[in-house]
Amino acid sequence: MDNSFNWDEKPDLNITPLVDIMLVLLAILMVTAPTIVYKEDITLAKGSKTQKVLDDPIIEIRIDKKKNIYIKDSVYSYKNFTDSFNLLSNKYDKNTEVRIRADKSIKYGDVVFVLKTIKEAGFLKASLITNG
Repeated sequence: MDNSFNWDEKPDLNITPLVDIMLVLLAILMVTAPTIVYKEDITLAKGSKTQKVLDDPIIEIRIDKKKNIYIKDSVYSYKNFTDSFNLLSNKYDKNTEVRIRADKSIKYGDVVFVLKTIKEAGFLKASLITNG
């Protein structure tokens, strides 16, 4: 009796389908995990109302199409802005945040001039405000 079965032969294991299925399940888990909504209600602790946090002062500078520069209720001309802002800056702490809003038709160089004037006056926090 001649059996063609050889005990020394090792079977081939093909784990590719198993890996494919695990990767698909992992992808499904990764997509659905952020959308899970937990039903537990959490009651937050009440805060103390004895002290109100003061908002940091902000200087907001607005530049219109005609290069008029507005700070609060004051209007400054573009040509004299450097001197006017240096006089105005003495009233403020140099850590005060300065925000610049400029009309989109203003040239980039003109906005940089205003930004440079603010930096030369000693303000450390200056930023440009955009719609987006």
